[in-house]
Amino acid sequence: MTLLSFTALLALGAPPAGTNVNPTGAMVTQLGMFAILGVIFYMLMIRPQQKKAKEHAAMLNTLRAGDKVIASGGIVGIVVGVKDKSVSIRSADTKIEVLKSSVSEVTERGSAES
Repeated sequence: MTLLSFTALLALGAPPAGTNVNPTGAMVTQLGMFAILGVIFYMLMIRPQQKKAKEHAAMLNTLRAGDKVIASGGIVGIVVGVKDKSVSIRSADTKIEVLKSSVSEVTERGSAES
């Protein structure tokens, strides 16, 4: 008999006298730990991401002509026109139409061009 098989046989034995193992209590404790980890995961990962998405959506809704913006591809320009799903940007001598969702930041609010 090898040492490994001997320790395996000892592990199969009954728990030592004097140790009271309550399976229901152990299960409740384990479920409580999972609940606490779930709350921590929500507070650290999901909630900040939702807050950031709300702020980005609010920024896109208030986008107006004359605003200086940065698109996600690194294009810096001034908003010329705003449509339902797209934005026209003037960058240097070029007019570009990009999706609203690709606008990552408004660097400067401008007055609306009439």
